[in-house]
Amino acid sequence: MTTRDDAPALRERLEPFVGKPVGSTATSVGPDPVNQPMIRHWAAAFEDHDPVYVDPERAAASRFGRVVAPPLMLQTWTMATPRITGIRERGGSPVESERAGALTVLDDAGFVGTLASNSEFEIDRYLHLGEEVMASTVIESISEEKQTRLGPGYFVTWVTTYAVESGEVVGRQRFRILKFKPGAAS
Repeated sequence: MTTRDDAPALRERLEPFVGKPVGSTATSVGPDPVNQPMIRHWAAAFEDHDPVYVDPERAAASRFGRVVAPPLMLQTWTMATPRITGIRERGGSPVESERAGALTVLDDAGFVGTLASNSEFEIDRYLHLGEEVMASTVIESISEEKQTRLGPGYFVTWVTTYAVESGEVVGRQRFRILKFKPGAAS
């Protein structure tokens, strides 16, 4: 268990991750192109009846001129197929990583609790059927240690930039989590 005296050493180990890619590669390519079945399932799950997502004739008459994917599906297209075996040992991560990152450093220092704090999307344009989406994620910031109701912790923020095969950026997502020490609340 780290103490306040260990915070500067931990901070020194975290700082090199800021501004660097997350994961084992700088860019990940979605396993499937944007496709109608996934759009249909998403629209049904969210009870979104906008015909531009599922009706080719109505979509053709819209400002888009064709079927488009719901904008908040953006991250869906690059999600890796989860590997269930070993997920507990990976701390809930759906995929294995080839290198240690900031979250591993925090886990090793006892900050094993994870709470999603917020997510913000910036959509540049809607995706079209058949487009292949790629994503690159960079750690934007790691806060100083904060005292929270859950215990001491660090807010980690990363930004994922989404682009299509031509390199055109179609959107961004900023995602923030709190890595905290469970049961250490004062």
